[in-house]
Amino acid sequence: MNEIEWGLLFNPQLAIESFPYVLSGIWYTLLISLGSMAAGLVIGFFLALARTSGIAPLRWFARLYISFMRGVPILVILFLLYFALPIIGLELTALQAALIGFSVNSAAYMAEILRASLASVDRGQWESAQALGLTYWQIMRRIIVPQAVRIAIPPLSNVLLDLIKASSLAAMITVPEIFNKARIIGAREFDLLTLLIVASLIYWGICSAMTVLQNYLERRFEEYLR
Repeated sequence: MNEIEWGLLFNPQLAIESFPYVLSGIWYTLLISLGSMAAGLVIGFFLALARTSGIAPLRWFARLYISFMRGVPILVILFLLYFALPIIGLELTALQAALIGFSVNSAAYMAEILRASLASVDRGQWESAQALGLTYWQIMRRIIVPQAVRIAIPPLSNVLLDLIKASSLAAMITVPEIFNKARIIGAREFDLLTLLIVASLIYWGICSAMTVLQNYLERRFEEYLR
């Protein structure tokens, strides 16, 4: 029986030497994932309101948008933004295309999360607030949204983790994030496996830190609601 040549699976010296270079891509990874999360939340919030609006065209637009974005692979959207738009004279940098692509795509998922979270708040609180003379936006800001956020934190955290991992697809349009850096060194040293393991550990560390943040936010909102 042939013995496993562990040196072919993982080269510790190469991993240590290449780690700083691969890690330098973390700023692009965080910029894409956190920036897209923030923009997607804003877009998703208004999409969630449109989904429950009494105005039919708004509901239809929101449903069509959500259906399209959830049904098209994010890589296709990135390619459309980066490679196809220049055909019609609209040229974006790789980073701009990544930020826009991940933002508009993640907004569809967050819209459904926010819609369900807002709908889970007891309808009686709306009626009580209206009886006190509060406006629609005052009710949303002071009563509904704080309660809905607590419900939405776990699924929104999952969206953020998915964005962090999916940001590796930005390497396909030349964004120099973690996976792109790992591919460069792996191809140069003819040892892609070692660099993929290094990249995996970095992604794992980022996601673990975000999970800690999620737990902290959940505790804070529980205290707030009490």
